[in-house]
Amino acid sequence: MPLVETEDRGAVRHLILNRPEKRNAMHGELVLAIGAALKEAANAPEVHVVVLRGAGPMFSSGMDFNALGSLASTPEHLRAFRRECIDAWNLAEEMTKPVVCQIHGGCIGGAVELALACDFRVMASDGLIGMPETRIGLIPDVGGSSRLPALVGLGRAKELILTGKLIGAEEAERIGLVTRTAAPEELDAATDALVGELLQCAPIAVGLAKRVLDAAAKPALSLTLEQEVAAQQLCAQSEDFAEGSRALAEKRLPQFSGR
Repeated sequence: MPLVETEDRGAVRHLILNRPEKRNAMHGELVLAIGAALKEAANAPEVHVVVLRGAGPMFSSGMDFNALGSLASTPEHLRAFRRECIDAWNLAEEMTKPVVCQIHGGCIGGAVELALACDFRVMASDGLIGMPETRIGLIPDVGGSSRLPALVGLGRAKELILTGKLIGAEEAERIGLVTRTAAPEELDAATDALVGELLQCAPIAVGLAKRVLDAAAKPALSLTLEQEVAAQQLCAQSEDFAEGSRALAEKRLPQFSGR
């Protein structure tokens, strides 16, 4: 089975993360598959809207723990792995087509960073979302630290990232992290309703408006994306991350230096 399934519904292309046995945790192969699927959708003239969703019990649990754990012993590989993620996630933001991320169950860590690169987020009311990287000694470094402030404001972004907490759909909608929420059984209908509104508008105008709005909201994105990886390299080489990785594997609270 492909790691990303494709389903066309007229002018709408659904891309489904298909690693449900691992809660759609993102390893190198899945990241590359997401990038390839987004690139194909961007280049398909018959596709006017893209919907990104996940198979199984949740949208995605974020980066695969095995991939994260390997960074503790080989932090020099961080930049190459991160580059693959950034290139893939950027495709969602840069294509001149609206991209809707449909979230159910959970959207954690790197999965949030993918969702932030999309134009809209529609979330099930019983879901959880957040970036807990600081709890294991890292920072959100594939666009999370760069994109979140434009959506929720600097203060809210600091609260979410510096505490690493997960929040529910109601709060996520209230602060602007997600666009719409719906009961789990109505999530597909809520996504379809938003997609229907987008399809009523001229696709060229929608695509160009998207690019102008993104440029206005995130004028320093390329700079801050580079700052993220520089900061993450320091984190990955720290004893805090080594301890955070051990604690995560052992399912205990970490004992960070200075605590």
